[in-house]
Amino acid sequence: MNDAATALKSAPARPAPRRLDFFAVAVRFQSVIGLILVAIGGVIFSPRRHGSILFLAPDNIANIVRAISETGIIAVGMTFVIITAGIDLSVGALLSLSSVLTATIMTTWGWGLVPTLLFVLICGAAFGATQGVISTKFRLEPFIVTLAGLQTARGLALVISGNQYINISYGDGPGLAPPIFSVLGDRLFNNTVPVATLVFVVVAIVATFVLNLTRFGRYVFAVGGNERAARLSGMPVTLVKISVYAITGLVSAIAGVVHAGQFNFGSANDGTGYELTAIAAVVIGGTSLFGGSGSMIGTVAGAVMLGALANVLQLNNINAALQLLATGAIIVLAAVLQSLVRRREGLGR
Repeated sequence: MNDAATALKSAPARPAPRRLDFFAVAVRFQSVIGLILVAIGGVIFSPRRHGSILFLAPDNIANIVRAISETGIIAVGMTFVIITAGIDLSVGALLSLSSVLTATIMTTWGWGLVPTLLFVLICGAAFGATQGVISTKFRLEPFIVTLAGLQTARGLALVISGNQYINISYGDGPGLAPPIFSVLGDRLFNNTVPVATLVFVVVAIVATFVLNLTRFGRYVFAVGGNERAARLSGMPVTLVKISVYAITGLVSAIAGVVHAGQFNFGSANDGTGYELTAIAAVVIGGTSLFGGSGSMIGTVAGAVMLGALANVLQLNNINAALQLLATGAIIVLAAVLQSLVRRREGLGR
């Protein structure tokens, strides 16, 4: 009897079962929850025409997914950067520069489609990588480096374009772009799915695979979670951080090409504010501004949510300035919720 009592006293106590933190779960899936709420609000507040809900009209849905294609592509790249606890403010200006380069190269230089695309995409990746090198080698805050990159990209676009729209006309003669490039402005499947949206979907699928199923993706999470530990573990931290900025540069260039194809021109003044929308989509999607966690699917849901919200406001003739205010407020709210989750987890330990 004494032996049994002694054994019971010496046995390790069972850990208390961990309760499900519904608040943390809600924050994790905030983009999906937000998308559902916006969709419900869209149905409720949508104007009607001949008894039908304009928000749910096929043409309107196509307009929503087309409108988010460019910022969605950028947000996919931004997800990599924010997971590493970085930021990139140059993406909107780089989209503008890429659209100007695309239009100029095809109409003025007379290059074909493939050489143009390769050149523009390489320039975008190189621009992003350069920012990554400057930030890591000189230990400068990414905010400062990419803010300078924003000004540089915008300035280059203004110089190349002469602050003029560079129109793209299609044909086989001098000064004309290859007709196949115009497909980026088309819609497929009975004129319902924009080609630009398909580009967004492909980019998102590739990025999801890279982030979740490759060694590089594991390095990205590790660097954002604890950079010092990742470095001590032998991970190429500097190379990873440079690479994520190269990725944002690449996807910004892709978005610039799509922009030029959709609107048939390149402009140095386009893309303003795209960085804010992309960051909002990433943060709403559950990617932590503190680094170390994130979801590409959440980013896509966040981009769709913002696009749907902007569409609802437009259908109700809400001032565009209020749309910017709503986007800024959403970023602050998402950041506050993430901070609260971190504090609760810290107290839980």
